Amino acid sequence: MTSLSTLTDACEAVMTFISRGNESPPAVEFNQLALGLFGFQFTQNEAYANLCQSEKRTPDTVTRWEEIPAVPTRAFKSFDITVLPEADRQTVFRSSGTTHSNRSRHHHNPATLSVYKASLWSWFNEHMVDEAVGRLLFLFPKPSEAPESSLCQMMGAVAKHLAKREHFFAADALWRIDRQATIDFLHDATTQNEPATVLGTAFSFVHLLDFMEAENVELRLPAGSAAMETGGYKGRSREVTKPELHRAIVERLGILPERILCEYGMCELSSQAYDGKLGQANPAPRLFRFPPWARACVVSPETLDEVAPGQAGLLEITDLANVGSALCVLTEDLAKRHEDGFELLGRAKLAESRGCSLMNLNHARAITGLFPG
Repeated sequence: MTSLSTLTDACEAVMTFISRGNESPPAVEFNQLALGLFGFQFTQNEAYANLCQSEKRTPDTVTRWEEIPAVPTRAFKSFDITVLPEADRQTVFRSSGTTHSNRSRHHHNPATLSVYKASLWSWFNEHMVDEAVGRLLFLFPKPSEAPESSLCQMMGAVAKHLAKREHFFAADALWRIDRQATIDFLHDATTQNEPATVLGTAFSFVHLLDFMEAENVELRLPAGSAAMETGGYKGRSREVTKPELHRAIVERLGILPERILCEYGMCELSSQAYDGKLGQANPAPRLFRFPPWARACVVSPETLDEVAPGQAGLLEITDLANVGSALCVLTEDLAKRHEDGFELLGRAKLAESRGCSLMNLNHARAITGLFPG
């Protein structure tokens, strides 16, 4: 196990791991660093320690990263899952929602933000950047207008890395797209024969594409153009199936189907997964993959044991880049396990699952410490 006594030690260890690149490291190295982070987070976060002790899994008993207790994403809504003292919580990412009371919180300071940005850029660059990258259209607010959105901060980091490319943030602080300015940006890219990469949430794409349909606007963006779609609808637009959305992107923007990729991430994580890579064949079913410093497991909602290949369950992610919170997170997303990735199936209806309900109740009790295990 890697011994980590301070946050500086932990951040430096993970940054070194990330800096080695995107080739999968030996499993023993991932295991050692994961156990080291687990030990550090256990000692620095009382809420997380309560959870672990309730499950009788502590740094003294856990020997494999697969045994590290996972924090349900809903716990981030009620508790500060962080190793940072209150005075050091300089940045907070919040999940989408209508009020602060039902939104997850992920606290950062400059050191943990550096890890976050190193993680996101390395994997984004691997999947979304190739020799054709040109202009960048972000269907997002500027990072300064949505400082608590991890997605907006991610897009801001991407824009800085690709600063030589012309870019445009098309939405205001309320996520309303300046539709005419967006069409003008895309039209200019077309007339200048310069590829454009369009990045946005599913609901932002719907807003743009519905406007184009209403105004009878069709563009054939230059060869090499691409799109990255992420997130759900969250009541912000009408909902369409992913195949329908991607067909509309092809028809209205002229982007080839093989150059439309999906990203998977959340405010509770520091790493993202993609379901393909530009310039490579992406056969169906499109499988999501995390970088080498994160691992995705599909677990049974009843037992929390990993399911067999081809079976469905809840998605659990161990993310070494989550230095300042909890490296193992249990999501409410359903996925199917494959040998070389996972297939997203949608959101779990936890209220209908006795196992999920009991599991989350036990986690909540453990974290509060009111009902110690």
